[in-house]
Order: sequence, then C-alpha cells, then structure tokens
Amino acid sequence: MKNQDQMVSASATFVVLAALFWGLSGGIGGILMADGWDAFVVSFYRGAIGLVFVLAWLALRPDNHGLTNRRLWGWSAIAGLGVAGNFAFYFLSIAEGSVAVAATLMYCAPVFVYLVSFVLKLEEPTAPKWVAIVVVMLGIVLLTQIYDIGAGGITPLGVGAGLLAGLSYAVFIFGFKYAAPYGSPQAILSIAFAVLALVLIWPGDGDQTIAVLSTPDWPLFAALGVLGAGLSFILYIVGLNHTAPAVASIVAMVEPVTAALFGVVILSETLVGPQILGMGLILVTVTALSVSSSAGQPSSDTGGDA
Repeated sequence: MKNQDQMVSASATFVVLAALFWGLSGGIGGILMADGWDAFVVSFYRGAIGLVFVLAWLALRPDNHGLTNRRLWGWSAIAGLGVAGNFAFYFLSIAEGSVAVAATLMYCAPVFVYLVSFVLKLEEPTAPKWVAIVVVMLGIVLLTQIYDIGAGGITPLGVGAGLLAGLSYAVFIFGFKYAAPYGSPQAILSIAFAVLALVLIWPGDGDQTIAVLSTPDWPLFAALGVLGAGLSFILYIVGLNHTAPAVASIVAMVEPVTAALFGVVILSETLVGPQILGMGLILVTVTALSVSSSAGQPSSDTGGDA
C-alpha cells in the first residue's frame, strides 16, 4: 500500500513537472522571438528535439509498439498535425501578443474538445456545459480586450492564433486517443513528432533554420526542445498512468499560470484588471469542465505500457 501511494505521488509530480516545463517553454520561446527568431523556426526546433527524445524512449521500450498497424500511423499523423499547429500557432500568438494571453487562450482546448464532441455526437450537450462555454467566451473577451483590439499590444492575429493553438491541441488529443488502442504512446509520439518536423520545416525561414546550429542562442533552443517537448511529453504520459484524470486536469493549470508569471516577471509584460479577471474565468471554468469530464475515469487513455 505504501509503495502504491508513493507511485501515485511520484506520478502526480511527473504531471506537475510536465505542466511546469510547458509553461516555461512559452517564456523561452518568447525570449527567442524577441531576439528576432521566426516563430516557425522556434516551433520546428522544439518539435525536432522532442522527436530525438521520443525516439530514444521508443528504442528503450519497444514492446507492443504497433508500428506495423496502418491505423496507428493514420491517427498518429493526425495527432502530429495537431501538435504542429499547436506549437506554431502558440508561438505566433506570443509574437503577436504576449505569453500570458497566448498560454491562457491555448488552455481553452477542452472547450474545443467539447464543441467537436457535440458535433460528432460523442458528448451530450447539457445546460451546465453550455453555460461553462459561454463563461469561457466571456473570459476570452476580457483577456484579449477584443472590444478594444490592439490594446496592450494584442493583435487580431495574436488572438486568432492563440485560439487556433487550442483547437490544434484538441486535434492532437483526438488523434492520440484514437491511435492509443493500436500501439504504444512512444510509438504514437514518434510518428507525431516526425510529422511535425516535416510540416514545420517548410514555412520557417530557411536561413534561420540553418543559423540555429551555430547561434549563441542554441542553449535556449536546446532548453526549449528538452523542456517543451522532450521531457515534458514523456513525463506527462508516464505520470498519467497512475494519476486520476481529475487530478491531472487540475494540475494542468500550472502551465498557463507559469507562462503568465514568466511573461510578467521575466519579459516585463503587463496585465490590466479586466484581463486578470478574464484569465481567472477561463482557468477556473476550463479546469472545472476537465474535472467534470474526467470524473469516474480510472486512468488515462494513453494506452500501451509506458
């Protein structure tokens, strides 16, 4: 029993660390783009370094990989398109606004999951869910100050990209979920990050992509890839094996909070009263939605033996 409790505690710690690393990755990306690096180049290297880690994980745990299954490849490729969009739109939103706003907008992903589930009839729409979605929308209006667009340096492109980052993450969730029955998490992530690298190598600045290999900013790129994709995804998936989904939903709030604090403290970003209120509405409501959705689920949908 004691060993079981220690395992649960360690798993929750893994999930917290993953969320913390994701939050830090937004700040690191913000620093790189402030130095003039293209958002797509930053996104590419985050994913490419992550690919190295998940391939190593796959090599160490090759059992039940499922790599001969076509459905695994198909759903994993969809997950890859989702994570590629998530990385790229997230950093584009940061470049066009702020880390705090971009991270909070991306945190709206569960709302998109609900809306897609409603359309596909995978989830029954109820009054409380619709109320929660409306509250999140109100939070987005306050956070982005869309009624006074351009306030605080937030552009329409920044707002749109932040929301698309959340939508892209929803695509990743669906792709990963439907790939899980056909192979191991490490195999799914290997395919997904390979697709990400192939997709994001094209829109980025070619000269910058090569210049990264010899730039003094290389340690920041390395930290971004290790923390933002390599270790974080592995820690999160391993942690979910022994962490209740409701608990994981709550601790995931660490990511936008960490990103917001990084932006305010390190990057000297500012948030006015209505924005802080909007952020609070989004974080609390989305967390409540996630906890409600995962209540009663015994474990994660990661599949395989991570």
